[in-house]
Amino acid sequence: MNQSNFVSPDLIRQRFSKAMSDMYREEVPLYGALMELVEQTNRHVLDSDRQVLQQLTSTGEIERLDLERHGAIRVGTAAELATLARLFAVMGMQPVGYYDLTPAGVPVHSTAFRAVHEASLQVSPFRVFTSLLRLELIEDTQLRAFAESVLEQRTIFTPQALSLIDRAETQGGLSEQQALEFVEQALETFRWHHSATVTAEQYQQLSAQHRLIADVVAFKGPHINHLTPRTLDIDIVQ
Repeated sequence: MNQSNFVSPDLIRQRFSKAMSDMYREEVPLYGALMELVEQTNRHVLDSDRQVLQQLTSTGEIERLDLERHGAIRVGTAAELATLARLFAVMGMQPVGYYDLTPAGVPVHSTAFRAVHEASLQVSPFRVFTSLLRLELIEDTQLRAFAESVLEQRTIFTPQALSLIDRAETQGGLSEQQALEFVEQALETFRWHHSATVTAEQYQQLSAQHRLIADVVAFKGPHINHLTPRTLDIDIVQ
């Protein structure tokens, strides 16, 4: 396929960011309220502080101020993370930085998937902080084995998403129709699931080790756990 027919990874990322925002607004109604509050706050700051307005205008950031900027998810296995990296690559996102959160008592290590070039960031500055559960930190060996078995049985990507990732890698990109389908299918990985994959008792056992362990292991996929817009005055929003 002629590469001129491919949709830019930056545009795919922009579309995905918008689709995720719409989905999260349905899942968490207060997120919609947050978006409205941030929009009002940003408008107030820009109207009252000319220096901030000039700075954002000169850097080009004014044009991307209302775009989604930061989401976060947690995955359970190295295989899930590896496939997730391939999925993000279709959208022009690379792993940037390494964060070991175990000193803070959180049994994960993390990276941030994001675009790295200024021109790409102007199109979509969307990034996803992604954490991998450290199962070896579960002290109870039986519980650790149980958690591993549960995670091994789940598939967090749809067959169509996996097929489109393969297609993008093989042909060097996605066509318009393929890009539309990719956004739709990739979104399913981040969707909230209302039913758990373990019993209430098993959930409590996992939670007793750490509530984050239960959150990762007990569900069908790594639902987006927060999505935050950019604000020019965090104190007002808070």
